[in-house]
Amino acid sequence: MSEASIARVLIDSPLPQLDRLFDYAVPEKFRAEARAGVRVKVPLRTLGRLVEGWIVELTDTVAYAGKLSELDAVISPFPVLSPEVWTLARTAADRAAGNAADVLRLGIPKRHARAEKSLPEPATVTYDPLPEARAVSYFDAGAIGTLIAEHKRAALAAPTGVAEVAPGVWVGRWAVTMAELASQALARGTTAILATPDFRDQEQLEAAVAALLPAERVLRLDARQSVQKRYGNFLRTHEDTPFVIIGNRSAVYAPASNLGLIVVWDDGDPLYSENLTPYIHTRDAALLRQEQQHCSLVFMSHSRSTEVQRLVEVGWIAAISPGGIRPPKVIPTANQESQDRLAALARIPSSAWKAARAGLDEGPVLVQVARPGYAPRLACAECSQTARCTTCAGPLAQRSASATPSCVWCGALAVKWRCRECDGTRLRMVGSGTGRTADELGRAFPGYRVIVADGEHQILTVANEPSLIIATRGAEPIAEGGYRAVILLDGAGMLARESLRVAEDCLRAWSNAIALGADGAPSVVVGVGGSLATALVTWRQEDFAQAELADRRELRFPPAVRVATLTGKIPLVSDAISQLPVAPLDVLGPVDLPDGLVRTIIRFDYKDGAAVAEQLKALVVAATTVSRSSRKPGAPRSSQPTPGLRVHLDDLEPFVDL
Repeated sequence: MSEASIARVLIDSPLPQLDRLFDYAVPEKFRAEARAGVRVKVPLRTLGRLVEGWIVELTDTVAYAGKLSELDAVISPFPVLSPEVWTLARTAADRAAGNAADVLRLGIPKRHARAEKSLPEPATVTYDPLPEARAVSYFDAGAIGTLIAEHKRAALAAPTGVAEVAPGVWVGRWAVTMAELASQALARGTTAILATPDFRDQEQLEAAVAALLPAERVLRLDARQSVQKRYGNFLRTHEDTPFVIIGNRSAVYAPASNLGLIVVWDDGDPLYSENLTPYIHTRDAALLRQEQQHCSLVFMSHSRSTEVQRLVEVGWIAAISPGGIRPPKVIPTANQESQDRLAALARIPSSAWKAARAGLDEGPVLVQVARPGYAPRLACAECSQTARCTTCAGPLAQRSASATPSCVWCGALAVKWRCRECDGTRLRMVGSGTGRTADELGRAFPGYRVIVADGEHQILTVANEPSLIIATRGAEPIAEGGYRAVILLDGAGMLARESLRVAEDCLRAWSNAIALGADGAPSVVVGVGGSLATALVTWRQEDFAQAELADRRELRFPPAVRVATLTGKIPLVSDAISQLPVAPLDVLGPVDLPDGLVRTIIRFDYKDGAAVAEQLKALVVAATTVSRSSRKPGAPRSSQPTPGLRVHLDDLEPFVDL
């Protein structure tokens, strides 16, 4: 065959046995378009139909001596799979015992023909000169200079407070810091990738970057965009021009051959955990990409995650703290009864009531609560048992003061409810959500506007005027000039949730809320004591992360060790454990699951991770192949994996109920 007449293709399929490169002959008619990275259609005999894939590389040699199948079509002449993204996807999938195609599906958006037609030729696009790099405020210039110039890794403690980046536009100071870091990378002629967990943080970051850099140098990539806009921006990332790429967890897979910086904001946020196989966390993908492309990497947060703390302790990343800014004024308080009757009904202690009253004289006051809704849970007034739906046995809740109680699961109205335990008919509210808290605080502080911000009421900013903002964790709006007081309610209730990360998650959520306060504004934390209160008062969350990691190391919990969850029929799971290349630290289980399945957890050292993942991947392929071969004759073929052995590495879900 002539030169480069063979295409090595990765099939876009979730089947683990197809997670390798297949060789196809390139017909003469496709020679001009069949380039590395383009989407193609190829025949696949095992499925009996045409499938899509990506050309990973072109070659003129192949070990196979027979006749190769030919490419059926080149879907688009635009290369969407860049070499650096392919390397990242392959490495990340191997680490997680997963498929590279599943990883690429997260990073490569769906094709949009109109976006391809409207894409200008890179040679015809002119860009305005870049402004000078902005010094990173509150941080030592020498430390930041070394970080950027020598492509180091760092954990940055984010500065607290808010800043006005344009007339009437306020963002958290952390967003300004990220924008300043990006300007330094861009000034060196390299691309910067900035990742945030949700749209609220992304809106702040975009505003901060827009205040420093030209709009044509900023590309947004996230699922909230239209398909055409997202795909068009994705195609532009393949240009040689350096950009600032802003997005959510999938942004770390954006093409950037000349990558200079990756910044991940608040890596402990659960939204960075990928729910689709192979369940790769944004933090892990960023670490792998930094190693491959030798760029700078920054994890920035108000409260350091235990995963980042482990990397700091082993010397893999450096810790950098800001200076020139006073830590927030945090006041922990017990659940003592307020002297004000209406404030007591709203669960506000005397110290918090006084702070809120004083703050309302100057501007907005933030009140954080644990849950949205009005009454998150209802109970029988006679026997105190949880009120449950008569249709599906789900818990009942009440959405507003005048709403009819309804089932949280199926939505059925509890019109003629009767308790299954005592036959009672009266309900009482247990706990308070944003709606009920807003009603109670409205009575405790008459004459002030009350604003609810939660999943149903998405408020991004509030004006600098006296008002009470009732928000759930992560839904707090940005206040012009910052909040004049921050009240954190339901501390004991938040900590009562059974989870390995409950204390870490609460500290992160509380720290993020406190950081929204104006300089010098008091923050009152209700019902929290011990090491958590100490970490907030001293504003040394890294001390708590260090102690938490030490406890997990002693108990052999993640991230002190790696874990893998194996789910399947008990013979498959038992056989998989017996074939591991190294003896695991522990084998927990098996635990019975529905449909005759079991779940077993194995714990192993980081040094054994590559060998364990490789063997588990081989066992998954073998189990899937056996399962498909046992299909009854004449049964329809499917491109979906059939039940066999399911593997989830670094899975924390089994540690919820400890």
